Amino acid sequence: MNTESKSLVNDPVKLNRLLKVLAGVAIVVGLGLGLIALTASLGVWLGFWDFRQGFDMLRFVNSHAMWVTFMALGITFLLVAARRLPAAHNAGTLASLTLVATLAAALAWLVPESYRPGEGIPPIHDITTDTANPPQFVDVLPLRGPGTNPVEYGTSQNMTPERQAELQANAYPDIQPVIINAPESEVFQRALDAVESLGWELVAQVPEEGRIEATDTTFWFRFKDDVVIRIRAEEEGTRVDARSTSRVGVSDVGKNAERLRAFFDTL
Repeated sequence: MNTESKSLVNDPVKLNRLLKVLAGVAIVVGLGLGLIALTASLGVWLGFWDFRQGFDMLRFVNSHAMWVTFMALGITFLLVAARRLPAAHNAGTLASLTLVATLAAALAWLVPESYRPGEGIPPIHDITTDTANPPQFVDVLPLRGPGTNPVEYGTSQNMTPERQAELQANAYPDIQPVIINAPESEVFQRALDAVESLGWELVAQVPEEGRIEATDTTFWFRFKDDVVIRIRAEEEGTRVDARSTSRVGVSDVGKNAERLRAFFDTL
């Protein structure tokens, strides 16, 4: 240990000033990024801006959050080590605060990362159990408004029905119709119960057509994704098809397939 370091260790005023500065940097930057990440989605919730501006804020956070997390974590370890020094009076308290800042920065990194398509996730947002004859939306159409994705299957930009069906089959081979050995009316009621259980907003129920429409709202950015369920009697039993599509965006990062799996598991 050189002379300057020894002087710092033995000087409570200088040591505590340095520790406070380091902790202050970690706390301000770490909590600041966490606050921006929270505000990005909160502003969408409150109607202050749309999801595009919220995503711009998350992109800013994501580009800085990783190095801030490691910086804050390093300062936390330094403060924990400094607790052994008699001159470091508030090192333990400061370490607790910087640990909170570290967690805030880490969450600010994790939240934007959750919107990145994972490996094998295709750039599609319309998933159905029947790609040849997808269930059709009717009552939900007036709710979608201008600027939303088209509901005609496979008509998004740079997409065809055949290409979309191929991408879905490769990514989500488990998304298939379900045959239930029960009367059509019973299955229809079970489907309604599943919609309620999953917390979706029921838009329409038309028993004579075997059609149920609903809307699911995502948590962070309040994205509204629409679902249509088609129930038909066949020789083998009652067939249930379902379709889930996002109102905005290109890739759904797998959310629509996840939603259909949840529905059939609940059914």
